[in-house]
Amino acid sequence: MTAHILDHPIWNALTTRQSGFAEADGLARRYRPEISLFAAIADRTPDSFASLRRLIPDGGTVALFTIAPVTPPDDFEVTLATTLEQMLGTELVEADESALSPLGVADAPEMLDLAELTKPGPYYLRTHELGAFLGVRVGGQLVAMAGERMRLNGFTEVTAVCTHPDHCGKGYGSLLLGAVARRVRARGETPFLHVFSHNTQAIALYLRSGFTHRQTMQLTVLAKRSVPTSV
Repeated sequence: MTAHILDHPIWNALTTRQSGFAEADGLARRYRPEISLFAAIADRTPDSFASLRRLIPDGGTVALFTIAPVTPPDDFEVTLATTLEQMLGTELVEADESALSPLGVADAPEMLDLAELTKPGPYYLRTHELGAFLGVRVGGQLVAMAGERMRLNGFTEVTAVCTHPDHCGKGYGSLLLGAVARRVRARGETPFLHVFSHNTQAIALYLRSGFTHRQTMQLTVLAKRSVPTSV
């Protein structure tokens, strides 16, 4: 059976629409470190893991999204192994977006501060370059945001849906999620997202916002072990 493009989302993003953000070595790809932690390998062969190793500095880490659990060679350490739910935006509803504003380079430090406070997932100073981001400001302060991350042929991922703790319960997350997803749909693409399987509160929000479950994915964070120097 032919694999679905979303079964291998990082690889398919970095070899198509987001190849310009990729560092490549043979059978491995990764986003540039200042943009994202994510990486992918073509298959589970030793050659693929060797390619991946060459892309990681000593002591560095990358994160893989896969269907099956990853068992790496001994020169990698698994620092996190958990599951994610992959969801598709299929039944989106319209909403008033007048409170939303586009975010860009000038907003990058505030976006990073908000992501570090709320921890919606890996987010870096230049993550916003991967796609369009929207935000909500209250009294000039950025209090909520969401945007686009992985972009594959026919699909764009919604990411970094987060709200400052002092402004939760006002519907900003749902509003931003829907607005980003509708913009993706307006381009003729399907919005999708990933959420930790244990984050039942977020999953409930996504279901109410018109997303449906597609499949469970494995998230594996790998650290490159240093190779001792022979004497």
